[in-house]
Amino acid sequence: MQHAIGEHQTNGYHGKHLFYALLAGLGVFGPDAPARLKTVMLPGQLTPADLVDRQGITCTAIRDLLVDYLTERAVDVDYTTLEDMARTLAGLFWRDLEKHHPGIDSLRLDADAVTAWRERVRMIRDRHGIPIRPRVNAHTVFSWVRTFYQDLARRAADEPTRWGPWVAPCPVRDSDTDHSKNRARRKAAMDQRTRTLLPALPALVKAVERQLKDAQTCLATGRETPAGASFTTPTGENLLRRAGVSSRIYADDPDTGRRRDLTVEEERAFWAWAIVEVLRHTGMRIEEALELTHHSFVAYQLPTTGEIVPMLQVAPSKLDQERLLLVSPELGEVLTAIIRRVRRGQQAMPLVSAYDSLERLWSAPMPFLFQRRCGPEDRAIPCNYIYTCLNDALAASGLTGPGAEQLRYTPHDLRRIFVPDALRSGLPPHIAARICGHRTVDTTLGYAAIYPEDVINHHRSFIARRRALRPGEEYREPTAQEWQDFLAHFELRKVALGVCARDFGTPCVHEHACIRCPVLRPDPEQMPRLEEIHANLLDRLQEAKEQGWLGEVAAIEASLAAAEQKLAAMRDLAARHTTVHLGMPDLRGVVARIDSEQRNEDAKQQP
Repeated sequence: MQHAIGEHQTNGYHGKHLFYALLAGLGVFGPDAPARLKTVMLPGQLTPADLVDRQGITCTAIRDLLVDYLTERAVDVDYTTLEDMARTLAGLFWRDLEKHHPGIDSLRLDADAVTAWRERVRMIRDRHGIPIRPRVNAHTVFSWVRTFYQDLARRAADEPTRWGPWVAPCPVRDSDTDHSKNRARRKAAMDQRTRTLLPALPALVKAVERQLKDAQTCLATGRETPAGASFTTPTGENLLRRAGVSSRIYADDPDTGRRRDLTVEEERAFWAWAIVEVLRHTGMRIEEALELTHHSFVAYQLPTTGEIVPMLQVAPSKLDQERLLLVSPELGEVLTAIIRRVRRGQQAMPLVSAYDSLERLWSAPMPFLFQRRCGPEDRAIPCNYIYTCLNDALAASGLTGPGAEQLRYTPHDLRRIFVPDALRSGLPPHIAARICGHRTVDTTLGYAAIYPEDVINHHRSFIARRRALRPGEEYREPTAQEWQDFLAHFELRKVALGVCARDFGTPCVHEHACIRCPVLRPDPEQMPRLEEIHANLLDRLQEAKEQGWLGEVAAIEASLAAAEQKLAAMRDLAARHTTVHLGMPDLRGVVARIDSEQRNEDAKQQP
């Protein structure tokens, strides 16, 4: 009994989970009691009525309306979204209006109340109502309220008796829901964070590997050291083995007097190494990695060679889409180490239930890869434990950023790093989108933080490939005669009506019929000359018609159409450069009006 309690005295539990398991096994709590205390302590899903009642709405009619609306929406949204909608509509919207407008009972709001509410939403305030900082997701609050009003209007067409009395003008404008600036600012911050963390990733990988080896060596040395004796850790620290009957290995630091749990340190070092390796090789989301089971391994046979390729089946998470990932040799070694650790020499993987903190539900017992031994029972590893392990590893690594501040990696940072690293290594974007589980390639490209050197290198590579396709003599040094011919070409481009824009080395295909030539850039200063030519063409056209020269008529009409087009272009260019005279401002009327108003004001003030 004492041995079991000693195993369970971690994180302040003091054996209460063990005592609950013993009492539940004896039938003290009844036959329907859960086998684990964790199941009782963690909350489950609340009904829409419970979610609304948490906000303390006074108006019963509005409370019932929100409950009915959320009940209808609960069918097509997940629980996290439903909880966010209830907190926004019942708390940030209606309960806030009730606090500032007691007795309000209608969704039809006046302009002053709407303006004041919008200003309050944009700031996060303390319990005294004092603004603390701007609300980052204010656009989300406005979007939910706007959607609520629009849904009422749409549903009133189908059920006018039920929803029609609540239809009212929406207090949220379309511009209030625009968050393009915030999105661009967040994208720039994410890209800059990726540029900072990506170069330090190899150092992080080496740091977690070194910490794992040191922790394993320290634990093995402490286990072999008798109680009361001292030993030296791989980092040069002198520790004193602590006596005890627990299977955990404790040691005291004589310098600080702090007790260290070497078993916990080794366990956290292992899972920090495991999560870094799994996420950097797969680019999975943290919730997808924690949901990997022993059944996720799939053997795929190539149809061409018949080779068996190991694949990893990723369960649906964000987009409810399953996908298969190729298991590389490096990833295979990490997964093998995880399975060996979880089995602990047993034939099969332990079956545990995982708690989804977003959906507030327990899964069926499954052989999860990310699980650990907690006292007398096995538990699935939650996200907060992963963050604890990763933060401890970063604190011990000493990695710093450009400003000498400690680097902080999150699990999603490793996913953001995976995409640009894969694209820079030559992986096509559409393949990276399938690996990451993105619905569109644009989402994947949004993760790609473009580096200035990447742009320069890719542009130079493009120029080199283009030059390789062209004859080599085009890139030799021109001779003196060729350079003179090149300069002479620009001298020959000047014509009477403007400038000829034909390419260098090309002859005039229109036999110097500049009026009809589309590459002639007319000069507005030559408009009188062109008008004279246009009048001459009209006279020639009249003569050709009188003489019956039909071929000449067609040629002159083509020249006339081209001349009119060139005249219109000249007039347009001349209008663009026309100076508009604004005149001198006249302030006499304004001064007289101001003097009259001042005299009237003085007259009113006299007794």
